[in-house]
Amino acid sequence: MFCWAPFCTDYRIGADMETSLRSTGAVLLTKKGISSNMKKIVSLLLVLVMVVSLGAFSAAAEGTVKVGLITLHDENSTYDNNFIVATQEACAKMGAELVIKTGVSEGEDCYEVACDLADDGCDIVFADSFGHEDYMIRAAKEYPEVQFLHATGYQAQIVNLDNFHDAFASIYEGRYLAGVAAGLKLQEMIDNGVLTDANYDENGNVKVGYVGAYTYAEVISGYTSWFLGVRSVVPNTSMKVTFTGSWYDETAEKEGANTLIADGAALLSQHADSMGAPTACETAGVPDVTYNVPTGDACPNTYVIYSRINWAPYVEYAIQCVTDGTAIDTDWVGTFATDSVQVGSIGAAAAAGTEEALEEVKAKLLSGELHVFDCSTFTVNGETLTAETNEHVVDGYFAESTTQSAPYFDLQIDGISLLNTVF
Repeated sequence: MFCWAPFCTDYRIGADMETSLRSTGAVLLTKKGISSNMKKIVSLLLVLVMVVSLGAFSAAAEGTVKVGLITLHDENSTYDNNFIVATQEACAKMGAELVIKTGVSEGEDCYEVACDLADDGCDIVFADSFGHEDYMIRAAKEYPEVQFLHATGYQAQIVNLDNFHDAFASIYEGRYLAGVAAGLKLQEMIDNGVLTDANYDENGNVKVGYVGAYTYAEVISGYTSWFLGVRSVVPNTSMKVTFTGSWYDETAEKEGANTLIADGAALLSQHADSMGAPTACETAGVPDVTYNVPTGDACPNTYVIYSRINWAPYVEYAIQCVTDGTAIDTDWVGTFATDSVQVGSIGAAAAAGTEEALEEVKAKLLSGELHVFDCSTFTVNGETLTAETNEHVVDGYFAESTTQSAPYFDLQIDGISLLNTVF
């Protein structure tokens, strides 16, 4: 379905910028021996040829948008590679030129790279990591003619710049579906009698685990929606979450997964960007649900399913806006309808009937019959959320990603325990 091959840092897509009079088929004549009138005629013809040629060149240049992509890591990070592949696909489809700068830190480096891309003629500069936002805003203020896009941020509505924009997707719905697939696998394991006493906590709940990067709302929203998906199939489930303090640290992610497995977790998922957790699960024979990339090739015995944000529709939308001279949304939210939320590549370890079950659940999400954060399905400190106790509760559910694109569900619901919160 997707190509995950590595890509060159400075890969470019675009029209050949060479234009010459030869492309018009014009014959260049010398003036020697030509009368004054003839000279005038020849001169006029040459001017006309140049006007036509330059007009054609300008039209081509006007229709070519140049995009600069800034990523925190390179293609070895599943998260960053997801952005790289999607942006390449979007630029190829839209006929845009693309320049990619990888390994850009969440610091002054981001500001400098963003300015360099603007100076290099980029019409759009897109950064992919949460910590890039402050530096992208600084660059946007200095280059008002360039559109600066930022993924996962929240400040666009606050700074209110015409050329700075945030974007995210309702991936919590994708994670919920992936959680349903995990719950089906868990139920299969229960039915087949493969779980041991170590896989149950003191209250008789089946243990699952989650490796997260930071205690940000983005991560909390993700692991909570995944857990609620699991629990929609197996209600007596509890979950422990460990954090690495990094978006990409293969050693820490593997160690975190091994800690959860040693504690008896029967199944894992993660919001961190390396192959650390999946490979730990494959080694231990523990089923795993991944993010951003399917790991069936590397982990054929344990890979269940994956979810990801498909950024191509957003990049295509931004390019079209720049081409048409129309405004880009200040805060854009991708959905199933925009093909921005994707769940798929069901693995060999998935339970029978997973695809059909997910289609039914997705249909309910799309129709509004089902809401991921239905307040009747969870409690916080033993209490049910209401509109009186939380401003984001609407019609009995927590309305995620409606007042802003970036997730803001940051509640610790009952049934989930955190092993470390220093990050």
